Amino acid sequence: MTSPCSRCWLRALLSPPAQTLSSSALTTRVARLIRAATRTLAVLAIAAPALLHASTPSAAGASDPSDAGATPRQPSFALYYGNDPPVELLSAYDAAVVEPDSGFNPLAHRLPHTTWFAYASVGEVLPSRSYYADLPKAWLTGHNESWASRVVDQSQPGWPAFYVDHVIKPLWDKGYRGFFLDTLDSWQLVAKTDDDRARQQAGLAAVIHAIKASYPDAKLIFNRGFEILPQVHDLAYAVAFESLYRGWDQAQQRYVEVPEADRAWLLGQAKTIREQYHLPVISIDYCLPADRACARDTVTRIRALGIVPYVTDGALSTMGVGVLEPLRRRILVIQDPPARTDLNVSPGVRFLAMPLNYLGYRIDYRDAREPLPQGDLRNRYAGIVLWLNNDVPRAKDYRTWLAAQIDAGPPVAVFTSFGAQLDPALAEKLDLQIVHGQPANGRLDVESYDAKLMGFEMKPRPDPHDFTAVRVGSQSRSLLRLRSGDFVIDGAALTPWGGYAMRPFGIYDLGAVNQARWVMQPIAFLQAALRLPPDMPVPDTTTENGRRLLMSHIDGDGFASRAEFSDGGHINTDAMPQYSGDVLYRLLRNSGIPTTVSLIEGEVSDDGPYKAFAPHLRTIGKRIFELPNVEVATHTYTHPLQWMRVTGLGVSDTRDVQTEGGSQTSSNGLSINIPGYRFNIDREIKGSIDYLDRQVAPTTKPVRVVLWSGDCQVPSPVLKAAYDAGVLNMNGGDTLITKNYPSWTAIAPLGVMKDGYYQVFAPNQNEELYTALWQGPFYGFSRVLETFAMTDQPIRFKPMDIYYHMFSGTRYASVKALQQIFDTVQRQSVTPVFASEYARKVLDFLDVSIARDGDRWVVRDGANLRTVRLPVGKVPDLASATGVAGYLPGPGGTYVHLMEGEAHFAVIDQANARRMPYLADANGVIDHFVRSRNGFSFDLHSRIMPQFRLANAGACRVTRRPLATDAHQLHVDVACDT
Repeated sequence: MTSPCSRCWLRALLSPPAQTLSSSALTTRVARLIRAATRTLAVLAIAAPALLHASTPSAAGASDPSDAGATPRQPSFALYYGNDPPVELLSAYDAAVVEPDSGFNPLAHRLPHTTWFAYASVGEVLPSRSYYADLPKAWLTGHNESWASRVVDQSQPGWPAFYVDHVIKPLWDKGYRGFFLDTLDSWQLVAKTDDDRARQQAGLAAVIHAIKASYPDAKLIFNRGFEILPQVHDLAYAVAFESLYRGWDQAQQRYVEVPEADRAWLLGQAKTIREQYHLPVISIDYCLPADRACARDTVTRIRALGIVPYVTDGALSTMGVGVLEPLRRRILVIQDPPARTDLNVSPGVRFLAMPLNYLGYRIDYRDAREPLPQGDLRNRYAGIVLWLNNDVPRAKDYRTWLAAQIDAGPPVAVFTSFGAQLDPALAEKLDLQIVHGQPANGRLDVESYDAKLMGFEMKPRPDPHDFTAVRVGSQSRSLLRLRSGDFVIDGAALTPWGGYAMRPFGIYDLGAVNQARWVMQPIAFLQAALRLPPDMPVPDTTTENGRRLLMSHIDGDGFASRAEFSDGGHINTDAMPQYSGDVLYRLLRNSGIPTTVSLIEGEVSDDGPYKAFAPHLRTIGKRIFELPNVEVATHTYTHPLQWMRVTGLGVSDTRDVQTEGGSQTSSNGLSINIPGYRFNIDREIKGSIDYLDRQVAPTTKPVRVVLWSGDCQVPSPVLKAAYDAGVLNMNGGDTLITKNYPSWTAIAPLGVMKDGYYQVFAPNQNEELYTALWQGPFYGFSRVLETFAMTDQPIRFKPMDIYYHMFSGTRYASVKALQQIFDTVQRQSVTPVFASEYARKVLDFLDVSIARDGDRWVVRDGANLRTVRLPVGKVPDLASATGVAGYLPGPGGTYVHLMEGEAHFAVIDQANARRMPYLADANGVIDHFVRSRNGFSFDLHSRIMPQFRLANAGACRVTRRPLATDAHQLHVDVACDT
């Protein structure tokens, strides 16, 4: 008998014509066509209200199938088949299905609470799939002419092993730990008799058994496959189907309501799956992407039945809505930096990224001279920022694009210029009036400005020769009005679509001193113009458990340099002379500060220029690396100075240039000359890692980090080499704010994404920039204490990072400066970490999901970033919170201490907080935090002697015991009188 829904299979198809789709998208379309076109099941007429008991969604995942009679705990679920999956949104879900041919790398996004599922077609194959060529053609038993796919004969004895080896294994090796098995009923296109159907079902079950036999930990979601559930239900994580309430009609290119009879049939299947097999059931429904009301209503209706909902678009290429709807945390920045400029030094990175990072947002950069992103950008971005110094080429196309964004509704903030001359129609759309004429007598004066948003680091200084002649309309609010007689314009404003600040009222360039100042208050303006939620818990990389992070790292430059003084009496001239590493060894040993130490292979290798004493340098390096407070890093093989030049990806300038430490580099752009060596990315990164692991590092402490050399403007292929080598990376950025440069423009962001690979910036700059490029004064690095103070008050922008070079160990003044810095920071309330731990927090910042669940917030992270910041005066309601150990008011807000992975909490005024004991601060990582009726307990792991403080604990008894022989690890029990 034909199911009543057989006529609606086309509704589940994707909208673009087949010939325009990628192979991955085409596979998805084929799978969905067959599922819809071939069902031969009877309608089960049952009453929906009596079908299921609704259960509360949980992050715990599917229930144990052996728990007979239990209501399954519901995993949250999402699908995204487009390119560049938005991890910070998908990470809100327990199961996230992506198209593996999209280029997504699950190993770069390992999350404790989200399983990455790869889409995998079982019943059919497209010729474009990589394994098609190896598939015996005799196993292909049918065609799907509409989508150019081939149906696979499931009864072939060799098919299960082939599928595991050629489909599942490559995906497992890429890092996928779940598989969304589609086209589980494609066999119905070719099976015409009962015997044929029985063989196909048996073969399909054999495939699933083979997957679990080879990968017992793999999670499998079946998309339909109802007929084989009696044989394989115990191997399933969940079962999905499509279109319970809303479907997609491919033939008419529209979204449709699902007929009641079709829904009843699906609910019958759901009842069987829930009651007999105790598995979660997922319904994938479809609404127009712009119609969020449709999506939310459909989610509510599905969820009320105890079924896991996910509502997306017909192409599964935009972010849909599930149990939770995470907040968009991406900002699109369109800019036009000078040609062949590394992204690191572009205006969008130098000026916009830091305030946006502080507000909790990550950034995608696009060059305005390239094709601009199309589609509904609201689906991915919280807002768009334009920083355009010049008119954009193809002005007509650009105006059309800008007008489309204004119509679509994502908030837009514009800096410097609008990127094109405004025509009357576009000006009207922007609620602007084009002002004709010129300033009278060559003057342009400030008539008024909003003191909360303008005049931040310097007052507005109009330029009568450089202005944008527009005035806001009645729906906008001027932030800066300029006048010259009857000539009246607005240099900055908030508008219905966002806001703008024209040149020079965003950043003012002080060219004579090579500095800049913010005229506009960037954080307040961006929050207002982009309408960013002021109450969002902000992922914070500066603090852990209430204490500011402290780290230190050393670039390897100068390790072969001799110390110019004696720090231990005198240098024994009969032995090897004292080198910088000798001095720094004692400094590191005595301070105990966790420090990431790097060496340049070329300096310590017998193949380098210092081979006469290279063995001695390696001995010093071994002693340093053996210190318990030292982490091992590489500073590359030959210390490239200008990465864009040596890789051939930048300006081909072969002139000699000044290097770190004051020496000269050769025309090949490398600081260390190795005879016969030609630059090679893998040799610089993986090669230097392998060398240090073999020759210098202890066997238990391999290289964890690559610290970028030279200008640190590393192109994406170089970043990829670090990712491929399995190490973290850091350096770059120019945080140099001091009393001589008192501007937020001198505070760098967290880093920058380049073609999918993230460069983590150092929190602040090294001693070179405080010592006039190592020309002196050599005690100048002590001024980094100004930087530490100015990035902490009144707003904490950065952790503290004592970042210097090996050559700082050669001068008495520089060593004394280091000792002064060490002594000062160790008197402060800090949580010491290694550079790798900080880098992991930065990478977690990119992937954190933040969602509302009624009046509560849900925060899910990668277990490394464990702090969110709330507005001043706000605190988490600990009485109902989970995954929260405590909080501490600090610079710029309240720092909330999260546990590993996931937290749920409501936010209340601090004055209304219930008086109950909690962790106020600690100087390490908190694990296994458990709150009981009369107290709580936790484990504390610190890099130094552990410390913690409790709040509201006057009626409590505190006991502690060491977790191991390591004195830096404690278990703490807090028992309180109720």
